[in-house]
Amino acid sequence: MDLEQARFNMINQQIRPWEVLDDAVLSLLSHVRREDFVPPAHKALAFVDMEIPLREGGARGQSMLAPRVEARLLQDAAIRKHEKVLEVGAGCGYLTALIAHFAQRVVALEIEPELVRMARANLQRAGIANADVREIDAAAAPQVDAPFDVVILGGSLPEAPQLLLSQVKIGGRLIGVLGNEPMMRATVMTRTSETSWSATTPWDTIVPRLVNFPAPSKFQF
Repeated sequence: MDLEQARFNMINQQIRPWEVLDDAVLSLLSHVRREDFVPPAHKALAFVDMEIPLREGGARGQSMLAPRVEARLLQDAAIRKHEKVLEVGAGCGYLTALIAHFAQRVVALEIEPELVRMARANLQRAGIANADVREIDAAAAPQVDAPFDVVILGGSLPEAPQLLLSQVKIGGRLIGVLGNEPMMRATVMTRTSETSWSATTPWDTIVPRLVNFPAPSKFQF
């Protein structure tokens, strides 16, 4: 396989058509070696437009997101060099690495011990020094490092939980895919005050769930 041609095709045939046109994002995707983060059994799929299982049995369904979804989340996050970012669901560490190139610091949470080890090793090999991967259930407790400028979800949730919203500073934002199949929407929520938010939903997609977050009740009284 010609890796550079495959990378070029991924960017120009999958990512650009998804309205990822930010030069800084596209340049970064050209230089961060996605294939080095993919589990060895699936390296041939590194540049394919699909989610990639992160271990045999799916690590409770956890997957590496499709390249176009990672790229669009990164573009919509619009991370600046002075910002501190919380990533929920580090997985293999690829999106973590992309975030780290734009941010001052990344705190990446991952619940699966095997994936924590994978992400740490991948980031070390890639020379990423400003990302801290922690073995933590993000659904259980707030981070001591809060508040954050940006919170990015590495999987979907039915809605943005208060536990994560409370960790966003005023003027900061949460970016992730929210909703239920067959309708999920990428959502950018910006905190405008202690109690108020503005939100946009720029695109639709379906991605796997983050684990352990409770589903909201379907019943209303």
